[in-house]
Amino acid sequence: MAQKKVYDEELKIQAVKLGREIGFSKAAKELGVNIDTLYGWNKRAKDARLDLGPGSHTPDSAMSLTEEVKKLRQQNREQARENARLKEENKFLVEAGAFFTASRRRSEKA
Repeated sequence: MAQKKVYDEELKIQAVKLGREIGFSKAAKELGVNIDTLYGWNKRAKDARLDLGPGSHTPDSAMSLTEEVKKLRQQNREQARENARLKEENKFLVEAGAFFTASRRRSEKA
C-alpha cells in the first residue's frame, strides 16, 4: 500500500495557480502530483477553502464571496435586532426586580 503524501499549503497554492495558467494536466506532470489531487486543490480554492491570495479569485468564487457577504450582512442585521430585543427584555427585568425588591421592603416594614 502506498504511503499518503502530505503537501504544504504553499505548494498547493502554487500548484493551483500554475494549473490555471498552463493547464492542470501539464502542471501535474511538471510537479509530480497526481492530477486528481491537483483538481481537488482547485475545487477547494473555488469553494474558498484554499486561499490563493489577492487577485486570484475566479468569477465563480468572486460571486460566492459576494453571496457570502450578503448572507453575513443579513445575519448581522438579524443579530442586531435580537440584541436590541434582549436589551429591552433585560431593562424590563431589571425594573421588575427593583419594583419587587421595593415592594418586599415595604411589606417587611409593615
